[in-house]
Amino acid sequence: MTLRKFMLRTIILQNKYRNYVPVVWSSTRSYEDDNDKRDRYKKYGGAAAAALLGSVLIGTAIRETMDSKKVNTVKVHKIENLKLEAGGMRPDLPTFRADEVSKHDTNGSFWVTYKHGVYDITKFLPSHPGGEQILNAGGLSVEPFWNVYGNHKTEEVFELLETFRIGNLHDDDVVDHSDEELWAKEPARDARLLVRTRRPFNAETPPQHQIAHFDTPNELFFVRQHMPVPELEASSHKLRISIEQGGRSTSRDFSLEDLDKFPQSQLSAALMCAGNRRSEMNKEVKPAKGVGWSGGAVSNALWSGVYLRDVLLHCGVDVDDVEGKHVIFQGSDVDATGANFSTSIPLAQALAADARVLLATRMNGRALPPDHGRPLRAVVPGAPAVRSVKWLEAVTVSERESPSHWHQKDYRSFNASVDWASADFAGAPPVYGMPVTSAVCEPQNGARAPVRGGRVLVRGYAYSGGGAKVVRVDVSPDGGRTWLAARPTHAAGDSPGRHYAWTLWACEVPVQPGQDEMEVWVKATDSNMNTQPERFAHIWNIRGILGNAYHKVTFKLQH
Repeated sequence: MTLRKFMLRTIILQNKYRNYVPVVWSSTRSYEDDNDKRDRYKKYGGAAAAALLGSVLIGTAIRETMDSKKVNTVKVHKIENLKLEAGGMRPDLPTFRADEVSKHDTNGSFWVTYKHGVYDITKFLPSHPGGEQILNAGGLSVEPFWNVYGNHKTEEVFELLETFRIGNLHDDDVVDHSDEELWAKEPARDARLLVRTRRPFNAETPPQHQIAHFDTPNELFFVRQHMPVPELEASSHKLRISIEQGGRSTSRDFSLEDLDKFPQSQLSAALMCAGNRRSEMNKEVKPAKGVGWSGGAVSNALWSGVYLRDVLLHCGVDVDDVEGKHVIFQGSDVDATGANFSTSIPLAQALAADARVLLATRMNGRALPPDHGRPLRAVVPGAPAVRSVKWLEAVTVSERESPSHWHQKDYRSFNASVDWASADFAGAPPVYGMPVTSAVCEPQNGARAPVRGGRVLVRGYAYSGGGAKVVRVDVSPDGGRTWLAARPTHAAGDSPGRHYAWTLWACEVPVQPGQDEMEVWVKATDSNMNTQPERFAHIWNIRGILGNAYHKVTFKLQH
């Protein structure tokens, strides 16, 4: 069963209808203000079997017995020494019916439910790290959303939620929002991947495998998902190209066979999540919102397909009308509201010959794996991996950036003093490039490293975005007092401005007699003469992205 089919399943069970029908909607075409959204909800949301306005039905609105095995066991509250579970019954609080909860769906009074719990989170709205996505849950359960965004299901989040607890949801209105079917068709993954979250699945390439292969094997390439993996067939897949330019609008559909008629190209490029090395930033400064990546959210591959530029020119895009225009990429993966994943890049970037934006169907000589966009994905080299949209189904040339949450309320640049309450996402620049970075992959932090001939071998990777080439990697064994030049062991031959692959490097570091431990620092410099900052403190940000301070590892020496 596909995600869409599951979300659109009947609300009829045992011939019973419920009044509590969690219907939500989203628009991928325009933003509506909150009042418009609320008016639309009140107009359509009262019916037991409501019509879906570009939306999905999330959860079956019928009473089912809660499976005790699926109740979260996080203990979050105590009442007279009685331990309670997240969303468990609170005998000290009043009970509300679902129709009463559903009335509290405005910025002035915003309630949600989780299992038996009712929560007034009005004061939390401005600080919600996910931005306006939370508005879709007004007066409803957060469970369908959390089933897709599994990173919410942590002890810290449950503890925060319980601080907003105001009551209990009536037994007759509690719905089983089991999420197993959402994830039943997830692809098999290699057991060697370092899993950071399972739903959605996010996993790193192990450091020893990063340096073992210049082109990371497909099964070991890091995985970044926002939602469940969609089921798509290459034989029937279509890509819609829409051009909104010069007061006219045109669109055309392409099968994969149609795309194969364009000149075929290959591109060696690394993709790196903007949050790579976030865990170091969290440890050195303070926690930021996002997956707790170490240094493994970057991998390199040889991508094959056709250049987006060729397809856009074939469709009649005006190369003289690019100022202020954007290219919106839309994937087939959908969130809990039915909104497709989407983001965008400037049209000038998509059309630049050096940018080499690819519509890829193959990865390291094989068809794209499901986790990496089968059957079609964008590869926007030198940009955060989020711009390389997987399961690509639509490309739109538009006068506006993508209106999606992931573009408007995420992956934007803030200084270290901005918090969630003061963040102005509309005024913050989107991140379209990546800074220079590097990391030690061997020896790993805390490992034992063999000393041979009075030296220890240190190996790692370096990378820079925007087509810049890594021109130097420096390693310090003494806290920055002296630096050694590492030698590149594997690097692509592309010239600066067109260099999108990573560089693998090695350095033989001298060891002092009797020395039993070593801390090494590494920093890289690119062809624009940009180099890494020493500390995370000055580049910390609320999303923990673009973390490229010196990488520092400490290990034992084995003589």
